[in-house]
Amino acid sequence: MSKQKLFLFYTLIFVIITAAIYPQSPQRKDVPDKFKWNLSDMYKSVEDWKSDIQKVEAGISNFADYKGKLGVSSQNLLNALKSYFDFYKIFSQAGTYALNLSNEDVRISENQALLQRLSSVGTKFGETASFFEPEILNIPKETIEKFFKERPELETFSIYIDNIQRLRPHTLPENEEKILASFGLIAGNQSTVYSIFADGEKPKPTVTLSDGSSVELSPAAFTGVRTVENRIDRKNVFETFFNSYGDFKNTFGANLVGKVKKDWVFAKNRNYKSSLESALNGDNIPTTVYTTLIEQINKSLPTLHRFLDLKKKMLGVDTLHYYDLYTPLVKKVDMKFTIEEGQKIIQDALTPLKSDYLATLKKAFNDRWIDYIPTEGKRSGAYSTDGAYDVHPYILMNWNNDYESLSTLTHELGHTMHSFYSNTNQPFPKANYTIFVAEIASTINETLLNNYMVKNAKSDEEKLFLLGSYLDLLRTTIYRQTSFAEFELEIHNKIEQGEPLTGDDLSDIYYGIVKKYYGHNEGHCIVDPSIQYEWAYIHHFMNYNYYVFQYSTSLIYATAFAEKIVNEGTPAVDNFYKILKGGGSKYPVDLIKEAGIDPLSSEAFDLTMSKMNKVMDEMERILKK
Repeated sequence: MSKQKLFLFYTLIFVIITAAIYPQSPQRKDVPDKFKWNLSDMYKSVEDWKSDIQKVEAGISNFADYKGKLGVSSQNLLNALKSYFDFYKIFSQAGTYALNLSNEDVRISENQALLQRLSSVGTKFGETASFFEPEILNIPKETIEKFFKERPELETFSIYIDNIQRLRPHTLPENEEKILASFGLIAGNQSTVYSIFADGEKPKPTVTLSDGSSVELSPAAFTGVRTVENRIDRKNVFETFFNSYGDFKNTFGANLVGKVKKDWVFAKNRNYKSSLESALNGDNIPTTVYTTLIEQINKSLPTLHRFLDLKKKMLGVDTLHYYDLYTPLVKKVDMKFTIEEGQKIIQDALTPLKSDYLATLKKAFNDRWIDYIPTEGKRSGAYSTDGAYDVHPYILMNWNNDYESLSTLTHELGHTMHSFYSNTNQPFPKANYTIFVAEIASTINETLLNNYMVKNAKSDEEKLFLLGSYLDLLRTTIYRQTSFAEFELEIHNKIEQGEPLTGDDLSDIYYGIVKKYYGHNEGHCIVDPSIQYEWAYIHHFMNYNYYVFQYSTSLIYATAFAEKIVNEGTPAVDNFYKILKGGGSKYPVDLIKEAGIDPLSSEAFDLTMSKMNKVMDEMERILKK
């Protein structure tokens, strides 16, 4: 397991431990087994788990014997890679078991102790294996090619090795690497400062609503009251909340500019042409994928403007304002589903994905891959985990018998099916797929579910709710996240061109982009002046580097694949399976191309906009009734 993967794994463990919910009923012992996952598929007991961990501990010191010998012979390299990934696979399954067991009831300290032991062993292995990737990097390309000819079995590790080898132009001499690495001590300072100030020390404004109640507008409280029914209240909530960020625009601005400068310092010292190239190189994604997204979405703004005009009509307002955007198009419809009813609906909705997919779904339901019921001490939310490569994926749910539960399970099953097919069709070193393709399978599932639910809706009100919710998803995920991506690119470009940036500059740039997207000058949606400070509220700008665009691309590609599946049938399904089964055997852009969509073409965008317009067509037909 690489140091980066170990770090991400520990971060996940920390997040999940700290995300525990408050005690609730029923108790776990009262839940029927059929609604609980079966962790014994991985280990019959905690003692068996400990035995696996001991294997890793016993082998760690032996792994150090490979140091300095990887480039000596193809057999040495092959043996070391096998050993490395054997450890990784055991550690991954042990981590999945410990994680799931601890999340059944986060109050049980014995289970939390398993995670602590896992973390300790992982740290020791990471330290011992720290030589591994740098040494592979230093093996000459010609020698690697020679080794592959001598040992065809090395092909199993080809992507892993290529991911290391292609970093050679961006790797510095050892002394310079040490100097650059030393700056890692301060590299995260801006993110830390932002979190402390924005979430803690920044004064929280208070707004008084029309009913006389006062609300202290923390970020969490804001998301809860931004949809209040009274329109004047919404206006006051938005203005009060975002102006409170504007009061500190210079502080937030200096901090964000420092973070953007840090991105550029690291990128240019590693011989990248831009921070964007540096950020996307990890998954070997061309920068043109990013710029194509922005270009195509800008061309597609008329579709967003049509949605805004429809929203204005449905809300019954003369002028739509930015503070109206989170107000539901229609009131939520009360739809209830038992777990068994949900399983049946999911299978019916995903029928277009062929019998093999449905058979695997049935296996997931019957063989207890899923933990459904919210019980006392159980971790909140939902996730799918694929770490048990030789077993099967697992899903944690908190089923509440509503449409959100149904939609969430459908989404997580997309991840689970992706993991299942990747794990069963790829060797372990090539099974892990990247974030860039991770949301495609889950979002295809959600789209097919929405299609099915609309087709089988019991009333026009249900149809409008489902269609309206889907439109809001497209608006927030495609257009909003792409506007964030455009802002991120523009501010990085200015720093890389040596231009100054202040809090006022950041506000002007952000405000201009949002007004363009929402058709402010054309009257589609008025973007009020306080929104110019919204950038300071978006934590992704501080905590990540060119990350949010993947929310947009995933939904766009998934919508396009779903449309092709509906329109073309079996050929499109067969192409989609190339992504499901591909895992990490190829770079993500190549997988998507192989599945029938070129990320640099307009096809996916055209299909997505066509889908969005069809949804609006149907809503307008219903409204005319």
